[in-house]
Amino acid sequence: MKILVCITHVPDTTSKISFIEQNTKFDQNGVQFIIGPYDDYALARAVELKEQLGGTITALNVGTSETEPTIRKALAIGADDAIRIDAEPTDAFFVANQIAHIARTNAYDLILMGRESIDFNGGQVHGMVGALLGMPSISPVMTLDIDGNIAKISREIEGGKELLEVALPFVAGCQEPIAEWKIPNMRGIMSARSKPLVIVAPFSDLVRTTVNHFELPPAKSGIKMIDAEHIGELVDLLRNEAKVL
Repeated sequence: MKILVCITHVPDTTSKISFIEQNTKFDQNGVQFIIGPYDDYALARAVELKEQLGGTITALNVGTSETEPTIRKALAIGADDAIRIDAEPTDAFFVANQIAHIARTNAYDLILMGRESIDFNGGQVHGMVGALLGMPSISPVMTLDIDGNIAKISREIEGGKELLEVALPFVAGCQEPIAEWKIPNMRGIMSARSKPLVIVAPFSDLVRTTVNHFELPPAKSGIKMIDAEHIGELVDLLRNEAKVL
C-alpha cells in the first residue's frame, strides 16, 4: 500500500490572529504553527493502515522552508519520507494542482488529507485533486477500512450516515473519528531527522483566486441576563434584537 498524506501548516487554534500591510497579509509574528488537525487524523489513519497492511507513507506539503518543522513532525509520527513543494500555497486550485502532479508521477494507491484546513476552511482541495486525477474524491470520511482493492467508508450526510465502497485509488478528506491523533515518541523524533525530505519546484504557477483583504469578525458584545420569570422579555429579545426566531 502506497499512501500519500497531504498536510497543511496552520496556526495553532489558540493563536491570536491579526493582519498587516493594510489587512492584506496574515501576521505570523509570535504564532505557533501545527499540522492541520484534520490532516492529523488522515496521517494517524495512514499509520494504522500501514501497520495493518504494510507499505509506505509519504507526507506532502505545499509551502516554503518555514513549514519543515511541521513536515518533520509528520515524519516523527510515522511517515516514511516527505516532499515539500517549494511555494506559497496561494489558493486551493494552485495547491490541488501541485498535489495532483506529485500523485500522477508516483502512482499512489490512496491519497489522504483533512476535510479542510483550519486557516481558510475552504474544503475544496480534495475535490479538485480527484477531478484533476480523474478519480473519486470522498469527504468527510469518518471511517476507512481497506479490503483488497476496495475501501469501505462511512461519512456524515445531513440527517444521518452514508456507507460507501470505492475501488482504489481515490482521494479522501478525513475527519474524526477516523483515528486518534498520534503523539510522536522519542524514537520517532530521532528517526525523523534522517528520513528523506525532498524539495521540488512547483509544477505550475497558475492561480485562480486572489485575496483582496482580510477582516476580523466583530468583537463579541456583552451578555444580557434575563430573570427566569420574564420569559416574554427573553422571547422578544431573541426575535427582535438577536433575530434568531
